[in-house]
Amino acid sequence: MKKPTIADYPLAETQGDRIRGRRGIAPDEITLDAVLSGRVEMEDLRITQDALRAQAAIADAAGRHTLARNFERGAELVDVPQDVIMDTYEMLRPGRVRSKSILTDRAEEFRSRYGAPLMADFIDRAAETYLRRGLLKEE
Repeated sequence: MKKPTIADYPLAETQGDRIRGRRGIAPDEITLDAVLSGRVEMEDLRITQDALRAQAAIADAAGRHTLARNFERGAELVDVPQDVIMDTYEMLRPGRVRSKSILTDRAEEFRSRYGAPLMADFIDRAAETYLRRGLLKEE
């Protein structure tokens, strides 16, 4: 798919023939009949890394750089298990962990195990910010 532009928003309507789910099903193939017959599964309804990265490109083109970075981090999270995401979310709530190393260890897990360097950097920055604000003890 070509690099999306603002004109490509919303992707499902303008690029529906190019956007595919994990099993290769296009948005216009997701119908009630397809669901009832079993041709469409939950996996077909989940967002893909490609779709999130395309949304990031559109956000960047529109000058919405912070939103674009959020989409890029989201793309990295597509294959991370839900329980890890939820545990990380809880860890990132201020005051939930007392040790910087807990957060930096989680950041390293995102880098090495899940290939998610943007998310890892986000966690590392949170750890530094929490330490600076006195929400963690230095280690």
